[in-house]
Amino acid sequence: MTDGPTTEPKGSTAAPETDLGAGSGRIVVDGRPIPFEPGDSVAIAILRAGESIGAGGTLCLAGDCGNCLVQADGVAYIRSCQAAPSPGLVVKRHPRVEMPPLPVVAEPNLTAPPVFSEVAVRRLEADLVVIGGGRSGTAAKEKAEAGGRDVSVLDAAAGDEVVAIYAGPMVVVRTPTGMLHVKAQEIVVATGAAEIHPVCPGSELKGLMTARAAERLHAAGVDLGENIVAVGKPPKGVPTKAIPGRLVRFDGDASGRVTAVVTADDAGQETTTTCDTVVLGLGRAPRDLLARMAGTAPVSVVGSAARKHELPPPPTYGVICPCSGTTVEDLAGAWDRGFGELELLKRASLAGVGTCQGGACLPHIRSWIAARTDGAAPAPFTARPASRQITLAEASAGTYIDAFRRTSLHDEHLALGGRMDRFGGWWRPWHYGDAVAEYWAVREAVSLGDVSTLGKLVVSGPDVVELLERLYPCNVADIKVGRSRYALLLNERGHVIDDGMILRDGETRFVLSFTSGGAANAEMWVRDWTETWGLRVHVLDQTMSLAAINVTGPLARQLLQRAGLADPPRFLGHIHADVAGIPCHVMRLSFTGEAAFELHHPIDRSVELWRALMELGRDLGIRPHGLKALFGLRLEKGHVIVGMDSEMDSTPRRLGMDWAVRMEKPFFIGKPALARTAPLPDHRRLTGFTMPGEAPTEGSPISSGGDIVGHVSGSWTSPLLGHAVMLGWLKRTPFPDRVEIDGRAAVVASTPFYDPEGHRARA
Repeated sequence: MTDGPTTEPKGSTAAPETDLGAGSGRIVVDGRPIPFEPGDSVAIAILRAGESIGAGGTLCLAGDCGNCLVQADGVAYIRSCQAAPSPGLVVKRHPRVEMPPLPVVAEPNLTAPPVFSEVAVRRLEADLVVIGGGRSGTAAKEKAEAGGRDVSVLDAAAGDEVVAIYAGPMVVVRTPTGMLHVKAQEIVVATGAAEIHPVCPGSELKGLMTARAAERLHAAGVDLGENIVAVGKPPKGVPTKAIPGRLVRFDGDASGRVTAVVTADDAGQETTTTCDTVVLGLGRAPRDLLARMAGTAPVSVVGSAARKHELPPPPTYGVICPCSGTTVEDLAGAWDRGFGELELLKRASLAGVGTCQGGACLPHIRSWIAARTDGAAPAPFTARPASRQITLAEASAGTYIDAFRRTSLHDEHLALGGRMDRFGGWWRPWHYGDAVAEYWAVREAVSLGDVSTLGKLVVSGPDVVELLERLYPCNVADIKVGRSRYALLLNERGHVIDDGMILRDGETRFVLSFTSGGAANAEMWVRDWTETWGLRVHVLDQTMSLAAINVTGPLARQLLQRAGLADPPRFLGHIHADVAGIPCHVMRLSFTGEAAFELHHPIDRSVELWRALMELGRDLGIRPHGLKALFGLRLEKGHVIVGMDSEMDSTPRRLGMDWAVRMEKPFFIGKPALARTAPLPDHRRLTGFTMPGEAPTEGSPISSGGDIVGHVSGSWTSPLLGHAVMLGWLKRTPFPDRVEIDGRAAVVASTPFYDPEGHRARA
């Protein structure tokens, strides 16, 4: 095995499930200290203390099922039979029916960077990787080495727990010190066989275990009870009473523990045997999960994992999939609905989709299908990485991607108390401590907003007007130099993919703006169509080289005049001028509903400009505003945020923005689709809503007549209007006038909710 690039740890997660501790001490199980001894697993320590693991069901203590799952030090879905105990380890058993509870963070800071554990990762290369260090794995290793090959063995008992095989092939391994990624030329799976679990009435009771589990517990000195019975092949070295006959059911007491086992002879005569513990030797099934996730990778299977084991008798009653709680009756219901193929039956019934991916239930499912298909058992279904529930930190180990950029004003926001959040691919201030005060600064005074994240594209050349006329559904040729126009960007289906402004900077030069999240896609869109049509147009992306500050509010003009801009442009106009001594492209727009000026300028002057404006506006009540206030301001105006209010197939008609489309144009991208669908009824519409009191959570369902007919895309409790305003989707006709949101009555209302004539923005 050859070492490749290695990432050293700055911290690590708890020991992997297979790394059993060597010392002794006490763990804390559901709030009660429990001792453990050298060589114990968490499961053995719990059982030695006379406690039960999990909700019940057959224990295999080999990692093949989900019956011993616990939460260990806050990480759920840990197999306690393969987890190492350590002093002070906090263990919580999973609830009997429900999933483990999600962690609750007191007073969460939703705008702070997430707390994470950094997991070390090593990357290695190997000729041949053998997974499993038992007899068949050792034989495969020796045979390969005799042929001159370099062999690496990954054995869970040694702490190298293989959790996935991906194309490449790449083997992903959880180790005591982190994650190991092995790029292999060839892989041999020698993982042995798993023991069959029973499926019959009472199979969910406590006190059931496989033969190998009983052998292991007996060797560890764990008391299995006074009355131990064995059904099927008895365990080695464990004193049990063998019960002949076919397993029928288990009986239990009120605590959910087995008290008797019922068997039947060939004539159907039943015998009931009382017991404390039932040991089951019902046969074996190949443990080939890793091999079934490898696809076309060069993987071979040897030993018991490759052997064709006899399937158990088809079950007739009971829980067939302990992980999902799927019963034989559930399986039959899915089958009767037409899901007769294994992969479909799996999805329709949820059998085999749990934590063990069929480790306990797959043999029974195949046997059950075979009984209905003339004995033809289907091949096992495809397995999905990972074979164990790994944490997100383990899954992303070694991956360092800062997908969110920072504007040149990032440190200024932090200095002003900005609570940063991720939006549109950027870190942006969500608020500065008081979003309502920021709102009022925009409505009544003056405020600054960092809009450097907007897409900024310069397009120029002799064919630029032709390009833009084809790209946009609005008219472009009649835009005068120094003027601008709002525009939608459509795809060939007539769906809105972005929006922004078209600003004419010269006869053959335009500046295009786009949303923060859509800027990269919009640039690609413009470039691709330019090349497709063979037009003489130059495209320059200035998103990262230009910063932008939005100066907005009724006192915005006064502030800019103090900064040296004697005659700010009128609404939808734009000029090039110095502001506070810094060259700016000043654009008169409005997303807030108040007078607003975007100052686009070089990023290396951004901090200087921001500080100058903040100082000049001190006596004007200036303060910065974040996204929370901005989203509320835009909702009062009914402005749509593409990607937040819109959906993948939102057309201008569905968004109520037909006014932005000129169907009389000879051609534009999306026109044929819009013309074709125009005569058709449309059952979806984005509209406004109002309701008294606090605004409901964004995403809340909208109901009418007891049926869900849509959802809220944006909501805000308006300080000025004194009630909640919302944008949301109605997706069922006829569109109602009154609806119910969050259990309260709401009214469908037209937008804008604030200053519908637009006098404030044009002031």
